Amino acid sequence: MSEPIITAKMVAELRARTGAGMGDCKAALVEAHGDMDKAIEILRKKGMAKADKRADRSASQGLVVIESSTSGHDAAMIELNCETDFVAKNEDFIALARDLARHALAHAPVGVHPGGALDAQPFRSGTVGEAVKEISGKTGEAMALKRVAHFRADQGSVGHYLHHNAQSGALVELAGIRGEAVTALGRDLALHVTSTDPLGVSEADLPAELLASERRIAEEQVAAEGKPEKIREKIVEGKLKKFVNERTLLGQLFVKDDSKTVADLVAGVAKQAGGALTVVRLARFKVGEG
Repeated sequence: MSEPIITAKMVAELRARTGAGMGDCKAALVEAHGDMDKAIEILRKKGMAKADKRADRSASQGLVVIESSTSGHDAAMIELNCETDFVAKNEDFIALARDLARHALAHAPVGVHPGGALDAQPFRSGTVGEAVKEISGKTGEAMALKRVAHFRADQGSVGHYLHHNAQSGALVELAGIRGEAVTALGRDLALHVTSTDPLGVSEADLPAELLASERRIAEEQVAAEGKPEKIREKIVEGKLKKFVNERTLLGQLFVKDDSKTVADLVAGVAKQAGGALTVVRLARFKVGEG
């Protein structure tokens, strides 16, 4: 098999995603014949890399906008992309993003969807897709409604948080009791999600293949460390549990108080308010990701 062509750009991307040294990144890419995911796994098995940082790999610019109902039981979030920061500050672009968020609150299906799911819906004087193309033509830049999230909690509330620069935000749906304490919790959880980017609410949200991959990596790490056979499984389970806690909302340490987990926080508010409280789902958008 011929030697794979490994470019400086590939090495830089692998370094950004793993934190490993440049030489180690190049060697891993050569061993993986240029396959980025395999190279990450190789580095992790050798203990040279952290979990994939899912670093920004897009130069897209734009805005994240959130619109919510006055009741707090309904919220929508959109990401509108353009090519440059200059256009993202254009009045027409900002007005379009805000109008699209209001439209999503009223008309987007519940859940998280590609922006194209709304293209054919009536909007302004035509459709959503036509309105985006119109502003794209006026600015001279490619433009796209990239993602839409719409959560509605008939028996709960939807917390939301938008970072001050409108580059990232999150929605978190809670089911159960309502009230001021729950509303405050929802906003805190959305802020936390914006900051930490969990893969899901709990272990049940993690893909089986991801967990299988993490188990395989942990097993090879433990074997390479020469741990006694009788305690290897226990160590592997500990590593897997740590991974799940670090990548799921309920298992993470709360960003505003790292003496407790998010699960502890939710349980405390539920007890204080005198009822049951469940985190149903979350959505996080950051411009240029996803």
